[in-house]
Amino acid sequence: MIRLFRYLKPYWSLVLVVIVLTFLQALSQLYLPNIMSGIVDTGIVQGDTGYILRQGGVMLLVATGGGLCVVGASFLAARTGAGFGRDVRAKLFKHVESFSLQEFDIFGTASLITRTTNDITQVQQVTVMMLRLVLMAPMMAIGGIIMALQKDAKLSLLIVVVVPVLGVLITLIASRAIPLFKSIQVKVDNLNRVLRERLTGIRVIRAFNRTDHEQERFSKANADLTQTSITVFRIVAVAMPVMTVMMNLTTVAIIWFGGIRIDSGAMQVGDLMAFIQYVMHIMFSLIMVTMMFVMIPRASASAVRINAVLEEKPRISDPREPAHAGDSKGYLEFRNVTFYYPGAEEPAIRNIS
Repeated sequence: MIRLFRYLKPYWSLVLVVIVLTFLQALSQLYLPNIMSGIVDTGIVQGDTGYILRQGGVMLLVATGGGLCVVGASFLAARTGAGFGRDVRAKLFKHVESFSLQEFDIFGTASLITRTTNDITQVQQVTVMMLRLVLMAPMMAIGGIIMALQKDAKLSLLIVVVVPVLGVLITLIASRAIPLFKSIQVKVDNLNRVLRERLTGIRVIRAFNRTDHEQERFSKANADLTQTSITVFRIVAVAMPVMTVMMNLTTVAIIWFGGIRIDSGAMQVGDLMAFIQYVMHIMFSLIMVTMMFVMIPRASASAVRINAVLEEKPRISDPREPAHAGDSKGYLEFRNVTFYYPGAEEPAIRNIS
């Protein structure tokens, strides 16, 4: 998939802006709980209304700035992904136009259609997600850990317990989903092949009364793809409730142990509220990583298929400096020609002159 990213070179300036906006968005989200902590511990506890209004105004400005960064980064990431998909699609189509019939036989028309449409769409979608989530997740996770340690180092030990458990769950889900996502693309190819054969051979199918047979072939290919898709999305659907339960249990544990520390005077209420927010940021970052673990393997499989087409060299190509025949004439003769299709056991023609 990395090899396809060379087509992102025209958009490096947009990518740089997305990185900057994402960084500012992360800073704003990490700064907001700290402001809220000050409002609770200083403004509400001490009854300082002026402090509450001032910090509330700052909080509003930070939230507005963060929202603008989200909109800008999402827009530019989508624009970059769309341009990237367009360029790869155009490059692939232009390359396929130079293929001889032998290359078409190698890949198959149905597969080439899938690679030019569905596969490139998968890579394009993951490119947009990577520009947003892959940059955002580590920033939020690292920033959340730093801020949580700043608020209460001892209570941060809960993170050491929760993160490995969450990591094991993510690994289990990914290990089941990744192989299925890879097989989906092959089954989409098969469905397209069956459909294309039926459409192009409709006269022959009707002439030999094979309509029911072709309907059965399509139903089998469609059911196979459907079953695999249902299985993989069931696995993905399980991920979110599991993550939600983990987050809720973590919140309960933080409130329990945080309440003990507040009662002993080692922690303030506002700091506990901010701590909960930072832990939620860390866990949401891990959920983002889970989503990427699910999407990247499917896009990687699509990228491999796209690169296979782009790297295939046509057996027949026009010379850069063609020789002109002029007025000379000649003839083409076949003498004792035998021809095999690739992988065939018997020749299609034998000793033809």
